[in-house]
Amino acid sequence: MTIRVLIADDHEAVRTGLVMILSAAADIEVVGEAGDGDAAIRRARDLRPDVVLMDVRMPSTDGIAATRELTSDGVCAVLVLTTFDHDEYVFAALRAGAAGFLLKSADAARLVDGVRRVAAGEGVLEPGITPRVIAAAVTAEPAAEAPPGIGDLTDREREVFAVLGEGLSNHEIGRRLRLSEATVKTHVSRVLAKLDLRSRTQAAIVASRLSRP
Repeated sequence: MTIRVLIADDHEAVRTGLVMILSAAADIEVVGEAGDGDAAIRRARDLRPDVVLMDVRMPSTDGIAATRELTSDGVCAVLVLTTFDHDEYVFAALRAGAAGFLLKSADAARLVDGVRRVAAGEGVLEPGITPRVIAAAVTAEPAAEAPPGIGDLTDREREVFAVLGEGLSNHEIGRRLRLSEATVKTHVSRVLAKLDLRSRTQAAIVASRLSRP
């Protein structure tokens, strides 16, 4: 399956470089570009890509607001790619529904892998950021209430939801629960829908907080 990608960045040179990197992968097609948040929203609605590679700082609507609009409407998955690893950007992107967060310093292989993982319904975080996200998620609130809809989960969906909190990939979840990756992906999609969450990263954060003693 070809992964269709839209690149949103206000620097033309950056977009050109990203196009070259992604187009070199046989299973990825760059279907469009956008130079600001408003254009990213319009082009994503028109082109319906699988993944938008989204910068944070852009003119007009910024990348966080654009991510929130696209994910809340179920238009596509968003992988945030930025120069800045400030915590406020990371948490804002994840709260907005981004499936992943990578820095522009990531090498070509990691970038391509990140696009593939997000297109497959998984999450991806810059390695140095992951411990901060988990720590902040667990300590953000003194107590976590179960989200509405958790009572609608089947026993198997509850199992998948619980292991999402460990940050496991679909392949790892499948091995743990003795399920195929396709079946895991289906269960994850149902968990997100029933809990009204925008990404598996959000689900992982909620599951981590609920697992606190």
